[in-house]
Amino acid sequence: MTTFGYFLSCEEHGPQELVRQAKAAERAGFEALWISDHFHPWLDEQGQSPFVWSVIGALAEATSLPIATAVTCPLVRTHPVVIAHAAATTAALTGGRFRLGVGTGEALNEHVIESRWPPLSERLEMLEEAIGLMRELFTGKLVTHRGRHYRVDTARLYTLPDEPPPVLVSGLGKKSTSLAGRLGDGYISVAPDADAVRAFREAGGEGKPALGGLKACYATDEAAARRTVHRLWPTQGVKGEASQLLPLPRHFEQLAAMVTEDEAVAGSPVGPDPEVHAQAIKQYVDAGFDEVYVNQIGAEQDAFFDFYEREVLPLVR
Repeated sequence: MTTFGYFLSCEEHGPQELVRQAKAAERAGFEALWISDHFHPWLDEQGQSPFVWSVIGALAEATSLPIATAVTCPLVRTHPVVIAHAAATTAALTGGRFRLGVGTGEALNEHVIESRWPPLSERLEMLEEAIGLMRELFTGKLVTHRGRHYRVDTARLYTLPDEPPPVLVSGLGKKSTSLAGRLGDGYISVAPDADAVRAFREAGGEGKPALGGLKACYATDEAAARRTVHRLWPTQGVKGEASQLLPLPRHFEQLAAMVTEDEAVAGSPVGPDPEVHAQAIKQYVDAGFDEVYVNQIGAEQDAFFDFYEREVLPLVR
């Protein structure tokens, strides 16, 4: 049976509001939480970017829902030893309700520490080494590591959960999807791509969960919802590798000026018709995803939760 969760956006909302939304999501019948991990928002218009680990600590006490990062980059801005420390503590705090979603990241967030942004092939190497290192630390043993990308000197995690947190791996292309199948405890994607899910399973992901996420915008006026998406998430219409390579929100604003409203909205259910929202979610279910997470774009959060509780979730269950 498919799990339906809510996707918390650290790019749009401050920490108190994210905690409030998580509680509202649980009351509305959502069964799990995703939360983004950013240093910068994509655009200044989005306006926020709280430190995800502080927010998750509050979420752990505010709700009983499982929580996953979607996704953390354990490569440059934050060393994998520090991510392992944070993930182990979070998993212990939540009683095993935490899963660590990881990926190769974006220059937007990572360049703040190192201006050189490695090419994808190198970042995939770094991610593989980081995952192995974090899992070694999750054992609670003393770890010394001399790898190609990371060095660790006699590190040990003392605060550990009963079971290591699962590591979910984001995959947008063939190489990262293959790595997710080979090394991940699950797969994360933001496209309803059945071929990608199949590739993940064929690469070693059989029996592991595939998690998909999408953005929506509920409003009683469909035209207003479309304008909200175009204002806050025109980056959905940016194609190719730019999202991984550009370092500043203003660069995305420059690209966004060329994105039409139709391009920004494509793939996002908008407006007041529950069938439109249900059909967008069902695309992920039909593609083979075991869990589907929805994010409401904009300020109409309470209206969204009421709408989904009454009209959308009953359609997709």
